[in-house]
Amino acid sequence: MKKNIVLFVLFVLPIVAYLFFASGVNSYTKLPVLTPKTADFGNWESLSGKKVSLDSKVTILGFGGTELLNNRGNLYNLNQKVYQRYHGFKDLQFVYLCPLGTEKDAERIVKALGTYTEVNQWQFVFATPEAIAAYHKQLHLVDKLDANLGTSMIYILDKERNLRGRKDRNDYKEGYDTFHPSELSNEMLDDFKVILYEYRAALKKNNNASRKI
Repeated sequence: MKKNIVLFVLFVLPIVAYLFFASGVNSYTKLPVLTPKTADFGNWESLSGKKVSLDSKVTILGFGGTELLNNRGNLYNLNQKVYQRYHGFKDLQFVYLCPLGTEKDAERIVKALGTYTEVNQWQFVFATPEAIAAYHKQLHLVDKLDANLGTSMIYILDKERNLRGRKDRNDYKEGYDTFHPSELSNEMLDDFKVILYEYRAALKKNNNASRKI
């Protein structure tokens, strides 16, 4: 009897564990599309002076609102937990859509971030309140903008401008709260890694060894 138990532990149990974890990984190799083919930005001003597009980029999208500077701690959380770790990828950008008139606030934030981070992939885009509200509406989000046209939530858009997230009824997630660093470190990074896995798998299939995602 003892011999059978030992054999089970040594040979059968590892196989069962492997099958369990293998099936778990396979079920998370694709992050569901929540809103397909969202709109690109209009011909809006950007802090860099260049046109910012969502095409062919994995985009971490946020809405800064008129209280952008007062809520700068949320951006610092995002910078620390996600941006610093992944900003080396060429096909990745962090974009905040903000109301016209907040340009100086955005400049101050970028300057502060630049004291300890390379900030080339931080983008700030500015539009009218009406344009921001319309853009947010077409994303079909459950989350709403506050009275200042901002939110602490950020969203993942893939290179085809699809909003990605979790569809499970008991684990629905369309965005990630930058107010909570733990959410960025856990749910946000877990889902973001799935997006990276998708593109890395595609690159590997095409024998592309570049630093792009």
